[in-house]
Amino acid sequence: MSIWFNKAVTVEDLQHLGANTMGDYLGMRFIEIGNNFLKGSMPVDNRTRQPYGLLHGGASAALAETVGSIASALVIDPEKFICVGLEINANHIRAVRDGHVTATCTPIHLGSTTHVWDIHIHDDNEKLVCVSRLTVAVLGKKGR
Repeated sequence: MSIWFNKAVTVEDLQHLGANTMGDYLGMRFIEIGNNFLKGSMPVDNRTRQPYGLLHGGASAALAETVGSIASALVIDPEKFICVGLEINANHIRAVRDGHVTATCTPIHLGSTTHVWDIHIHDDNEKLVCVSRLTVAVLGKKGR
């Protein structure tokens, strides 16, 4: 059973959400949506590397937060609620120098006021790069 508010949502429906944002600048793209997961990818290139030539931990955290935040926005009724990040952590497991990384986001908790997401980031060889947890607040829109 799908966790999404709009059961017919597609990856194509999501692409415009990143336009003119940090995610757009970093080359993030949504690549797959399932009944209870969302996947996004990002290149490892001059925009996302740190001075040693490795994927920047902040870029991994940005990918995790982007995918998790959009996942939360897909769970709620967008006419009544908004979602904002409360806390993110990231454990960097493996270095990546090039290619792409892919974040897979699944829910740990979907409550009425908070969502908690588990986000695993893998490289092109399916090796674990980063494990992240994102907590999101679900807020009522003003005047609703």
